[in-house]
Amino acid sequence: MKIFEYLEKYDYEQLIFCQDRATGLKAIIGIHDTTLGPALGGTRFWNYETEEEAIIDVLRLSRGMTYKSAAAGLNLGGGKAVIIGDPEKIKSEELLRTFGRFVEGLGGRYITAEDMNIGTQDVAYINDETDHVVGLEGKSGNPSPVTAFGTFRGILAAANEVFGSDDLTGKVVAVQGLGAVGYNVCKHLHEAGAKLYVTDIKKANIDRVVNDFGATAVAPDEIHKIECDIYAPCAMGAVINDFTINELKCKIVAGAANNQLAEEKHGDMLKEKGILYIPDYVINAGGVINVYEELMGYNRERAMSRASNIYNVVKKVIEISKRDNISTAKAADRMAEERIEKIGKTKTIFLNK
Repeated sequence: MKIFEYLEKYDYEQLIFCQDRATGLKAIIGIHDTTLGPALGGTRFWNYETEEEAIIDVLRLSRGMTYKSAAAGLNLGGGKAVIIGDPEKIKSEELLRTFGRFVEGLGGRYITAEDMNIGTQDVAYINDETDHVVGLEGKSGNPSPVTAFGTFRGILAAANEVFGSDDLTGKVVAVQGLGAVGYNVCKHLHEAGAKLYVTDIKKANIDRVVNDFGATAVAPDEIHKIECDIYAPCAMGAVINDFTINELKCKIVAGAANNQLAEEKHGDMLKEKGILYIPDYVINAGGVINVYEELMGYNRERAMSRASNIYNVVKKVIEISKRDNISTAKAADRMAEERIEKIGKTKTIFLNK
């Protein structure tokens, strides 16, 4: 890929490559935009097949964080980090602390947190080397439950729009990805009376949800084909693509996964198919809301209240989509970009601090 061409197209600020031979660390930090505040976004530990795949992931994720924070009304910019490698083989205290020193070297421009294969103990190791980390035990802690709750609230808003009611009793929901967030999404859906079809790449995750919530297990490559009311992607991104989009048999796509659309055109294609798509960075903002509260002085009740408001944000995106006759994906972008532009203008006023 032509990296600078991509950076210019989406107006990124920085892409940082971090390497340490002693620990085996290979990491990339992406800072998309800091107009609203420091770039915040978790660190993902993943065994990417190629370095280009890792670069694309961190770029897409960091840009998504800019829009996520802006849409949620937070004073944060967008950033993300990826560590390349098999976490079960190379993750260690020394590797994570080394990564923390790279974060510290950015002087607060980037704040990290948990993400895929990075837990609370891992961020504690990172915290040994830098204060620019959130999601710590004793503070906001694991953001997954708040992310799941916000996602559930977004699903309710979507159901209200399509079915005329928040009542999910008897509604069929296909959930893809049953990690910490996906499991809790299933819990909320089960308690709301939904019938669950589920899948994951790990059998233990599937068995847990089947046992706890009476869900029906489905093969990973079949979940998007299930005839259902709601398809909820809660794993990796790009699940709405040229191959899967024509196989969808749902009325709503609303889940916690980041970057669900492989390409921007797929948002328009969902609109054309009459499927209501709830933009991922709007519906899954509970996690960043939770850690933002840590920066403000953590208050759990306030974090849950902000996450509950995702219902209203989703409704606003739908309203813009209908008003301007554009896809919900474009409507969410428009809402976020307008806030960044308005707040950015206030920063032209000089403050002597």
